[in-house]
This record gives sequence, structure tokens and C-alpha cells, in this order.
Amino acid sequence: MARRSALSIRIVEGRNLPAKDITGSSDPYCIVKIDNEAIIRTATVWKTLSPFWGEEYEVQLHPSFHSISIYVMDEDALSRDDIIGKVCITHTMLAEHPKGYSGWVSLSEVDPDEEVQGEIHLRVELVEGEGRRLRCTVLEARDLAKKDRNGASDPFVRVSYNGKMQESTVVKKSCYPRWNEAFEFELPDPAAEKLCVEVWDWDLVSKNDFLGKVVVSVQGLQAAGHQEGWFRLQPDTAKPREDGRRGSLGSLQLQVRLRDETVLPSHCYQPLVQLLCQEMKAGHQAGQVHLVTLLDETTTAECRQEVAINLVKLFLGQGLVKEFLDLLFELELAKPCEPNTLFRSNSLASKSMESFLKVTGMQYLHAVLGPTISRVFEEKKYVELDPSKVEIKDVGCSGLHRVQTESEVMEQGRQLLQSYLGELLDAISKSASTCPPVIRAAFRQLFQRVGERFPQHQHTQFVAVTSFLCLRFFSPAIMTPKLFHLRDTHADARTSRTLLLLAKAVQMVGNMEPAAGRAKEEWLAPLQPALQHGASQMRAFITRLVGMQEEEGGEGWPRAPRSAVVKEGLLLVHKTRGKGPLLASAAKKLHFCLTSEALSFSKSPGAERCGSIALANIRAAEKVEEKSFGSCHVMQVVYVDEAGQQETAYLQCKCVNELNQWLSALRKVCSNNPQLLCAYHPGVFRGDKWTCCHQKDRTGTGAVGARCDGGREVSPLFSAFFPTGPGCDRTRHSITLQDWSDPLEPDVEAQRLFQHLHGLQQPLREKYWELMEAGEPQNGPRGCGEGPPLPLALRRLFEVLQDLDRCHRQLPPVSPALLELQT
Repeated sequence: MARRSALSIRIVEGRNLPAKDITGSSDPYCIVKIDNEAIIRTATVWKTLSPFWGEEYEVQLHPSFHSISIYVMDEDALSRDDIIGKVCITHTMLAEHPKGYSGWVSLSEVDPDEEVQGEIHLRVELVEGEGRRLRCTVLEARDLAKKDRNGASDPFVRVSYNGKMQESTVVKKSCYPRWNEAFEFELPDPAAEKLCVEVWDWDLVSKNDFLGKVVVSVQGLQAAGHQEGWFRLQPDTAKPREDGRRGSLGSLQLQVRLRDETVLPSHCYQPLVQLLCQEMKAGHQAGQVHLVTLLDETTTAECRQEVAINLVKLFLGQGLVKEFLDLLFELELAKPCEPNTLFRSNSLASKSMESFLKVTGMQYLHAVLGPTISRVFEEKKYVELDPSKVEIKDVGCSGLHRVQTESEVMEQGRQLLQSYLGELLDAISKSASTCPPVIRAAFRQLFQRVGERFPQHQHTQFVAVTSFLCLRFFSPAIMTPKLFHLRDTHADARTSRTLLLLAKAVQMVGNMEPAAGRAKEEWLAPLQPALQHGASQMRAFITRLVGMQEEEGGEGWPRAPRSAVVKEGLLLVHKTRGKGPLLASAAKKLHFCLTSEALSFSKSPGAERCGSIALANIRAAEKVEEKSFGSCHVMQVVYVDEAGQQETAYLQCKCVNELNQWLSALRKVCSNNPQLLCAYHPGVFRGDKWTCCHQKDRTGTGAVGARCDGGREVSPLFSAFFPTGPGCDRTRHSITLQDWSDPLEPDVEAQRLFQHLHGLQQPLREKYWELMEAGEPQNGPRGCGEGPPLPLALRRLFEVLQDLDRCHRQLPPVSPALLELQT
């Protein structure tokens, strides 16, 4: 059993942002923080006050997270980026909207006194003796906000009770201080209500910075006698807040949804999975209402995408995705439909096929579109065919003194666009053999089903395939390559226009009737010969695609080999030295490759492997404090070498997104390791102590004992130490970013389908009765709440759902990771 939280967030766009640059504009991007830890950075949209991002993410979190904050920043090349404003959404707010929140949210000004983070470990007790006394022992704190330029703080504690105040010593340069100091106060009769513990950052010249506070109820303490635990630091709510600028900082359009899930053991979901699989194998029977038909009719448009992706993944894992899609095609074609509008609606069949292509075909998409998309980004050529949008000033001079005319600009644009289109269509035409077998099988079934439904319209068979392949897969990826991971950044205005025209051309080729598109936009007429040739190429490609026969068992889920590459790239390796007071750091860049077996490294891509770390030996993958190496994009991989000694590799990424992608990939492939650490040190060991918490305990010194392929010892690459005692911060194994390439999670998919179906029991009954009544009108109208007997499959489904609901109700309550504030 596992409890987890899944946060889906879509940052759509911003509007009316303030200008931060002298040009009267801004270069906005967003940073998403979960409990003050940066998880996501959107791309920068240059020179605009109304940016569009359209970026979607799903983050797996620990259920105890507190809040999500979205900061809108202005990127500056020569100075620190400016903060425009932020939106803060608490866990409680998200829990109040189980279906998610969607809309515009005004940005609020960032108040330094509200930017608090971290927890503090306290023990508060009543002491009997010569008069009752209140004793507060401040043990330690972790993950405090960084207020100084050195990437740390100088924290001290101020304890106040009944008008008296005491202060602790100052711990220099640490966000993980340890005090172990006790403070006692006389307990009056009657006792004052509240004990206040404040954490401050000490500054020599300027005023001290507020780091957060905890308020404890003394009345509640009198009943319990003592209380000890970790308390989350809170902002100073007593300070009057001037929120007059709210609204003047602009707003963000967001779509946010939180799912707090409890995933039961696999055997609990077997009845549900078996029932769904039996329905797929049985197929559609004449005169009966299939369960998938009821599901399609009762699922709302806002839930259809999520249901489709979970069904696709579930049947992929069961080897029945071909049967599932074929059933959807059959049921969709049984409805009244026209050949020219086939699969153009957002039905369950359309959404399932679209999700299926993304899950199984992203690598294929990158191989086909990648070279052309990269060429468009690198060349940055001006392409325009619409006379009303041609801008001569954007083109420049073709000669020394002569400016190009409008017709010359359009002819040049036509040639460029035709070149891009030709290169792209050639890549598609040659890709039939490299298309995943499971996709070829799905399109073969679709081709056959449409041919049987419309025998007089053979043209419709090809359009049905291209309606998915071109209109729902290739074209969206061309228009927004960032969202399909084809590029790391959004396109600028010129490149975006080129991509839009190229996507439009691919759509017209996919429609197989270029003349129809020309009738709507006459300025596309010069591209007509290329479009007609492209339609012929597409028809030949589809013929080859659906005509290829697969080997026995070749149409199932494409199972990756054990050594399949999960992630690879260049990383900067930091080497910490264990001797000398200055402890200079040397660094080198190596190519790392993460597979399902090991994390290996070499001098360059394709070069001989220098060494590797077995995944079974990895104990943690966590971030490193910025002050340790002067970068906030460093991660540490804690592992055990062949001698059984614990070591740490420090690896620097180029940006926050790459950092979190590497951490997510490492955490996913190591999630089943039985000896994962519960705590770690976010700093490094230098001199005689850790830079994070100043602890001095460690386990020896040395470097990695990694073995190369030949079994010989390689030269030390990483040098690190690790404490014998616990670390000063909690590990974050459960925080990962979801991706289309993630392995299937059958229990999670079954749990989400259960949640959806559990809320549809009555609608499923009513829809079945409605469909049966429509098919047999002679029976007359039914009474309220009455209808024909439910079919066996539907009755069995309700029984399975009730059993699963009973399992969830019998679970023990969740104990909080942090003690709640008593006020």
C-alpha cells in the first residue's frame, strides 16, 4: 500500500504584466516551487507583457506537502532576474476543489517576511519544582530560508512568553543549525496562553531578517504535560499586509488539480483488471450494450482525456491495447457519421488514440520531426505567404541598395516552406519500418474498419489514419515543439510563424485534399504543387504502413531491453578534496548514461565506458546546497561501492529543469531499492565538518571504487564523505516529474479507473436503461428508478467497485509527518 499525491498543473498564460525592462516590456518565465523547493521552470517568452506558455506538468509528491507557489520572473542577461509577483496555493485550498481549479489568478507582491520555509525541532514541557516552570528546548532546524549573499543564513532563536524574551546563540553560515539550548520561564497562575518561538537571521550591519515562527498553546500543553516534534515555520500573520498592488501586477491563467491517492496492493485490483480484460476479449455483441459504450456516454468531456490515458496504459500492460482500440473504432463507426468528419470529435475513441500515440510513439516522433524542427530553429529564416502579413523590414536588403519587393519575399518564403515540407514528408515516407509495431497494428485495424464501414469511399480510409497521425500527432508537435520535448525553449515570433505555416501545410496534406485548404486561404495557392505531391507521398506511406505484417507477438507493448537508456547527457563532475584548509574543487565534464541497470560514465558520447554505479547500490539522489559549489543545479548520488563503503558523487546540471529531470529519472529506477536513505546532508564535507549543519562525524575518506568493463580499477572521479549518524535533512524519494516515457504503473492506473468508475455507478445504470429503452420502444416508458435487469458485466463491475471501496475504508488513518500548529 502506498499513499501519494499527484499534482497536475498547466500554466496557460499571463496578462497585463508590469514592464521590468527599459524597453517597456518584460521577458517573463515561471518558477514552480513545492514547499519552497524549485521543481519546474517554464521557458522564457521574450519581449511581451501577455506571455503564452501552455506548459503542462504532473508531479508526484509526498502527501504531507504544504503549498505550491508560482513565481513570475523577468529574465535579465546582465543582472539578477526580477520578481514580478507570485501565486500561492495551499494544500488545503486544492483539497477543497477535488475536480481541480481552473481560471485567472491575480499576482501578489512578494513580501520577504512571508517567504519563510523549513521546520524547527522543539521540546516543550512543564517542570515541577520550586514553582511550576515552562521549559522550551530548541534542538535544531532544517531547510531554513537563505537570506545572505553566501547562500546561507546566520540563524538564532528568540523565545517569548508572558512578556519576557530570551535568545539563543547565533549559528553562522547554516540553514541546518543545531542549538540544543533550553529556555525556562516562570509559569503564572493563570498561565499565559501562548509561547512564541521565532527564528531570525542575524546581520551585522543591516536589520535582522525574519525566518519564521511557531506559536504553541500552553493550555493544550498543560493537559499533555509535554510535547516534542518538528513544527513547520509560519509567516508573521500579525504584521499588517499592504495588498494594494494586487491586480496591478497582472494575472496568471492556471489549471491545477491535486489527487491524494492511496494505492492498494496489486491483488486488490485484480478483479477489476480481469473484468475489464474479459470485456475487451469478448468484444461487441449484437443487441447488447457494451461496458465501453456506457463509459463513453457517461464520462464528461473534462474527464475524458484522463480516463483515456489510464485505459490505454492499463491495456498496454495487459497486452490488450489492440483489442481495446479496435473495439473503440467499431463502436465509433456504428454511430451515425459522415466520412469527412470521421474521428474529428473528442470522443473516447479519439482521446484514447491520441493518448496511445503519445505513450508509444514519442521516440518515433522525435526521430521523424527532430531534424526538420532543429533546422527551422537554427536557420531562423523569415517565411510568410500571406500578403497581409508580409513585413519588408524583417527581410533586409537582398543587394547593396535594393530592398526586396513583396513578391520576392513571398517567393523566398514559399521556397523555404516547400523545402521544410519536402524534408519532413521524406522523413515520414521513409519511417514506415521504424514506426513501432504496436502503432502499425492500430492503424491497420483502423484502416480495415473504416474500409468496411465506407466501402464506396476508399479515400476515407487514408483520411482516418491521417486524422490521428497528422492532425493530432505531427501538427501539434510542429506548432509547439517545446510541449513535445522537441526543444527546450519556445520559438520566437519569427520561428513560431514558420512552424505554424509548416503545421498548416502538414494538416492540408493530411486532409488528402489540398484544394479544399486553398479555397479557404487563397494565398496558399503557390504551395499547391508541393501539397499535391505531399498527399501522394502520404497515401503511399499509409499503404506501406498498414500493409506491413508483424511477427508473432510483435504487436504488443514494445518492451524495452534491460539495458535501455532512460536518460543521458553531459554533466559536470565536482571533486571534493579531503585535505587542506582551502579544499579547492576540481571539476570535469563527462557523459553520463542512466539505464535500467546502472549509471555509467564516459569521456564523451559513444566513447568507451570509464565506469559505472549499479542501480542496486544507489541509496539516494538529492539536491546540493548552492553555497557548496556556487551553483543551485548540483545533485548528489549517494551509493555504496564494492567495498561496502558509502560514497557520494556530485554532478552539476545546466538548469533547474535538467536537474529535476535527472533526479526524477534516478528516483524512479531506484524506487524499489530496499536500503534507501531516510536522511542526507545537502552540503559537502570540507575541512572537519559538513557545510550544511557543521556536524563533524564522518566515515573515512576516499574515492569511488567503480569498476570498468574489464574489471580493472579506474582512476578516482568523485571524492566525498558521509556521516555515520543521520543526515540533517529528509530525503525526497517520492518527488518525481511524470513523463510520457515513464514505465507503466498498473496499480496506479487501476486505482484511478476505480475512482472514476466509483462515482459513475448511478449514471451507468441510468444510461444502460436509457439505451435499452431507445432500442426497444415497444416496452413503454419505465417507472422512476426502474428498468430492465442489468447485464452480468455491469452487475459484476458494481460488486468489484464495492469491494475496493470497502478496502479503502478499512485503511488506518494517516499520521501527519509534522505536528500541526497549536494556536
